[in-house]
Amino acid sequence: MLSTLTRTALRTAYGRGMRRYTSAQGGRVFETKAETFDRDVLDSKVPTIVDFYADWCQPCKMLGPILSRAVERDGRANLAKINVDENLDLARDYQITSLPTVMAFRDGEPVGAFIGMRPPAAIEQFIKETVEKQ
Repeated sequence: MLSTLTRTALRTAYGRGMRRYTSAQGGRVFETKAETFDRDVLDSKVPTIVDFYADWCQPCKMLGPILSRAVERDGRANLAKINVDENLDLARDYQITSLPTVMAFRDGEPVGAFIGMRPPAAIEQFIKETVEKQ
């Protein structure tokens, strides 16, 4: 565990949002696409929350920042964001019919999901259940 002083120094040195991560660390928020989904999500050593969204979707615009903050704050899972308009095949493969749809993956398998807007406390609970699921 990094000390508060070390975390502050890293944040100052690299700027907010410029953290350095390895594949075994959580708290990362990134865009992915069909071509990199296997590597980014299914092969990840870290539980990964996947946000299926579209730019035109108002609830997606509200949920996205809440998900990002919760994942960054918790630090035990990553958040992969997938624009369904640009990745129709992937959306079809996971039977995404409503937006936003959020799915949790561990060890390459889906372990949870929800559709629609959720309050921050419910999102934090969803992340906790994802990372602590055996």
